[in-house]
Amino acid sequence: MLHSARHIIRDLLAVCHRMYEKGFVTATDGNVSVRLADAGILVTGTGVCKGFVTEDDLVVVNERGDVIVGNTSPSSELGLHLFIYQQRSDVQAIVHGHPTYATGFATARIPLTACLYPEIIVGLGSIPLAEYATPSTREVVDAIAQYVSNADAILLANHGVVAYGNTLSDAYFKLEKVEHAAHITFVARLLGGEVPLTSGELESLRRISLESYGKEFTSKVACEPRLWDGGRDERTGRVYEEEEVRRMMERVIEKMESHKPT
Repeated sequence: MLHSARHIIRDLLAVCHRMYEKGFVTATDGNVSVRLADAGILVTGTGVCKGFVTEDDLVVVNERGDVIVGNTSPSSELGLHLFIYQQRSDVQAIVHGHPTYATGFATARIPLTACLYPEIIVGLGSIPLAEYATPSTREVVDAIAQYVSNADAILLANHGVVAYGNTLSDAYFKLEKVEHAAHITFVARLLGGEVPLTSGELESLRRISLESYGKEFTSKVACEPRLWDGGRDERTGRVYEEEEVRRMMERVIEKMESHKPT
C-alpha cells in the first residue's frame, strides 16, 4: 500500500518538515494526514518530531482508526482527523499545528472572524474559535462539530489550529494563511487596532471575486464587517468616525436638556 503511495508520502513528509522549519510545531507537536486512493488514511505517528519524521514514522489506518500498515501508533489526535474526513467528503488532507500568533489568539480566546484581509476572506473565509477541549479526547470533536461544514480552518482554544483542504499543499497553505492573518492582526493592534471592511466594501470584493476568479465566498463562515460605515458631511465631504458622531450627539442631547423648561 505504501509503495503505491510513494508521491503522497513524499508530499506529507515535505509538509511536516516545512511546518517544523516555519515554527508551526515544536518538539513532537502537531500531526498531518491524507486520504489514500484505496480508502486508507496516511497519518503521522505519535511522539515524532515533524522536523525529522521519516516514512517509518507514518501509519495507515482505516476509517475506524484501526492500523493497517505501520509499526507505530497513529497520532493521538487521530479522532480529530477521522471526524473531519467523515463530515467533509471534499477534504483530502488535514494539518494540525501550534503556530505562535494563531495559537496566541486561540489562547486569548479571540477568533479571527473580522473582515480584514481580502485574500483571507476570498480564499479561506472566517476563522472561528472552538471552545476549549482536552487534547486527544472526544471533546475536541464535539468542540469543532458546529464549524467543520463551512470553515476550512479552526482555532482550537488554548491548543492550536486545524486546517484542511483538497490536497496536502492546500491544507498546509491554509494553516500558513491563518498564521499570517493572526500575525498581521497582532501588529495592527499594536498600531492602535485593526479596521474591518464595511459591508459595502465586502460587496465590492464579492463582485470582484466572482468576476475575476469565479469564486463565491459567502458559503463560508461569514466574517464580521465594520458596523459603522461612517457619516459624511455632504457640504464639506468630511467623513466622521463613529466616536465623533457619538460625541456630537451627546452635546446635542445636553443642549436639549439644558433648554427644557423647569
